[in-house]
Amino acid sequence: MNSLNRLQPLALLVLRLVLGAIMIAHGYHKVWGGFHHHMEMVGSLGIPRWMAYLSAGTEFFGGIGIVLGLFTRFFSLAFFIEMCVAIWKVHFKNGMMGPGGFEFPMALAAISFALMAFDGGPWAATFSGRSGGARRGPRN
Repeated sequence: MNSLNRLQPLALLVLRLVLGAIMIAHGYHKVWGGFHHHMEMVGSLGIPRWMAYLSAGTEFFGGIGIVLGLFTRFFSLAFFIEMCVAIWKVHFKNGMMGPGGFEFPMALAAISFALMAFDGGPWAATFSGRSGGARRGPRN
């Protein structure tokens, strides 16, 4: 099993790329063309309409950040919160499976939570001069 540990950096990269691509795709049409519809939908949920700016920007620009490995923990927290709100306000009434169910946003929340815990991995762009990922203690 020790050989599988070597795949951990690749696993974090895959999680980042998948989450980022999905969030970019979901945010793109909100930012570039369908924002009015998104704002109406947010308002119909009893959430202040101005929060549509926050959610659309988080999805699109946060997705780009996640793909690049920039501010991975911050954007992952934002995605986690957004997916929890989406489950609570939109999908929960439809059950877990089926049309409009919450299985997909729950999976995105789980990926976000994992990236929050482990950061972006060694192939993430960071500003600290160190690679991302779980910090290791001294070797014995």
